[in-house]
Amino acid sequence: MARTFRLALAQINPTVGDITGNTAKILDYLERAREAQADLVAFPELATTGYPPEDLLFKTSFLNENVVAMEKVVAASQGIAVVLGYVNIVSLERGPDGMGPQITNAAALGYGGKLVDTYHKIFLPNYGVFDEQRYFQKGNSCPVYEIGGVAFGVNICEDIWYPVGPTTVQSQAGAELIVNINASPFHAGKLEFREAMIAQRAADHGLTVAYVNTVGGQDELVFDGGSIICQAAEGLVARGPAFQEALFVADLEFPDTATDRQKRVPASATPAAIAAVGTPRKLLVSETTPPAKNSLGIQPLAAPMTEPEEIYRALVLGTGDYLRKSGFSKAVIGMSGGVDSALTATVAVDALGKENVVGITMPSRYSSEGSISDSKRLAENLGFDLWEIPIEPAHKAFTEMLEERFQGTHANVAEENVQARVRGNVLMTVSNKFGWIVLTTGNKSEMAMGYATLYGDMAGGFAVLKDVPKTTVYELCRWRNGNGHAFGTPDNVIPASIIDKAPSAELRENQFDSDSLPAYEILDPVIKAYVEDDFSYQDMVAQGFEPQVVRQVIAAVDRNEYKRRQAPPGVKITHRAFGKDRRLPIVNRYRQHDGN
Repeated sequence: MARTFRLALAQINPTVGDITGNTAKILDYLERAREAQADLVAFPELATTGYPPEDLLFKTSFLNENVVAMEKVVAASQGIAVVLGYVNIVSLERGPDGMGPQITNAAALGYGGKLVDTYHKIFLPNYGVFDEQRYFQKGNSCPVYEIGGVAFGVNICEDIWYPVGPTTVQSQAGAELIVNINASPFHAGKLEFREAMIAQRAADHGLTVAYVNTVGGQDELVFDGGSIICQAAEGLVARGPAFQEALFVADLEFPDTATDRQKRVPASATPAAIAAVGTPRKLLVSETTPPAKNSLGIQPLAAPMTEPEEIYRALVLGTGDYLRKSGFSKAVIGMSGGVDSALTATVAVDALGKENVVGITMPSRYSSEGSISDSKRLAENLGFDLWEIPIEPAHKAFTEMLEERFQGTHANVAEENVQARVRGNVLMTVSNKFGWIVLTTGNKSEMAMGYATLYGDMAGGFAVLKDVPKTTVYELCRWRNGNGHAFGTPDNVIPASIIDKAPSAELRENQFDSDSLPAYEILDPVIKAYVEDDFSYQDMVAQGFEPQVVRQVIAAVDRNEYKRRQAPPGVKITHRAFGKDRRLPIVNRYRQHDGN
């Protein structure tokens, strides 16, 4: 008979630094797994602390509390094995660089109320948003554990991304199952890519890989969950939900004896490459065969998402968690009647509830009637409060106040931006008065080109669309209009007149974005090529982009780094966002050359 092993993957949403709250959540999910008669429950990477804890890892008290939390969870592992991500303390003495205590990114294995072993992450990512080499020492051991005749290895996140890694060593040492715990942040398209990669690891090594991922928002990062199980021959056999907490339980079937498994080695896995990863070791945890259980049957695969849906749900989760975890209960948004503020307000209502969103329309002498009426229709469709506060009195006062000093000069963006800064003052004053957070409405295209006003439309606490190109903004509006039922609203809540109108800042008579910028359909691919793909001028021109547009994008992106550094954080949805992903010096005289 085949051996059955019941595995539970606890896809939870921890909060960085809330060790007490995280521990309570872990214990709750542990009890749920025990009630489901799971043989093992796995929690995400650094579940006790939340991810990424960053320089909290330099605080001794933080590290000690995290260890106490781990011990509390392990003590609760009666009748069930627990794999738990936490920070292991090697020594509280400062390391050779003097930066902080010597620690590892670790996974504790608890069983029968005792700490059986600790696995230490071997591959420490240090690219994009990751800084793990700043904090952690790397591991060098690849253990294989056995419970009731089932041999399994545990490794952590980045460890599974390498074709030759801990999984290779553990497979050769007899592992039939790999439990990989993660805090893998989202970007568009990553879920599909990740599933293909995990399926490839399972096939390459001839075993089953169970991948559990954390879920939730942390600053600009969103973790999508999407935990999966892949088998060598069948590929993807189980998929948990994305962008929500879940306890994901599955029965895994293994051959009658472990020796029946056909061990495989990836083509690139030379003996030297395998030895360089780490040393194998085996540990018998329990000989007791798990008790017979009623089969769970075939578990349905959670439905995959289209790219617009996964981006939209990432924005909703990231925005909602940023506010909830920061202690804000309500958001205020400047409503321009344009597509960016409409999408921002819609995301906010879906994240927080209509009763926790207030929009403010602030017409000026240049505002069109449609901008006001469109904002009102959106607010009515979604059910949030909309205030109207005209800015003409303040605009006039600023103009008169500066008139003497500006005499003899031509009006330019300085006068235009007075309006944006008045609006920013209104929003921040309301924020201060009521304790609400201001959600800014600028998108990635505008942030790239500097088409935004410091201390004006950039003033706020969180930038929902900061990493969303303008063309994607339109795509998300259309997707949301066709899927209102998923959020408890009718379809088409965003008026077509908002989506169809030509974008305009309305800071002067008959102003349109196209006066200053190329059409967004032309602009956005060039921004992506330069910002996300690091292509040179020559590369972009060779791809067929218009040389004049390429020069404009390069100059604007380089010139406006100082603006972006002062912008609020926002949800990361592309593989390279402004902020932690892309770090350039503000004072920087390097310029791309076009060969002329």
